[in-house]
Amino acid sequence: MSKSAIPPTPTDAEYAERAARPDHKMFAVDDPISYFEQWLAEAGKTEVNDPNAMTLSTVDAAGLPDSRVVLLKGIDDRGFVFYSNATSDKGKQLAANGKAALCFHWKSKKRQVRVRGAVAKISKPESDAYWAERARGSQIGAWASNQSSVIQSRMQLEMAIEESETRFEGRPIVRPPHWHGWRVKPLFIEFWEDGAYRLHDRRRFHRARTGARWKSERLCP
Repeated sequence: MSKSAIPPTPTDAEYAERAARPDHKMFAVDDPISYFEQWLAEAGKTEVNDPNAMTLSTVDAAGLPDSRVVLLKGIDDRGFVFYSNATSDKGKQLAANGKAALCFHWKSKKRQVRVRGAVAKISKPESDAYWAERARGSQIGAWASNQSSVIQSRMQLEMAIEESETRFEGRPIVRPPHWHGWRVKPLFIEFWEDGAYRLHDRRRFHRARTGARWKSERLCP
């Protein structure tokens, strides 16, 4: 198999350049949510697009892990919020298992954050509030697409979009009952920052249950 598309291992000179970067004095705070918000804000200034993109990992009925990229749409002390179709594969897996993992990777900052915890549906008013902010075309798409189901052609989807546009012509589009938000309530949050010679900087925050006080520890790279 050709390795032409795989980047080469960094040289000693390249590693030395990384090592000369100013010390970020990582983890000066004990609140992982505040620290995450700081990193997210910094990534927003340097990432090409979607600094709020995160890999969401779930497990199917056979115990096989399943991952996809979704967008973070809310963050506070209660957890990390995203929205999607409850009849999709991810929606079914979340309903059956109730646990998930998230991974944020900001290439421009050479940083990563991993999150693990229980997942719960957010309230209907919260889902309604975000739904009202969505572009009309995105609202139409949520009605037209039976997410994760098999379709015979792109035309089938386009016809469903036309039908939904006709259905809601001239009036507001209500939120579908199968479309809502979830909140990942973290029990583990790990921060990772690139270091020279693979000697990365890692710190893990953990707690026994939601609402409990955070504890933290540094991890070997």
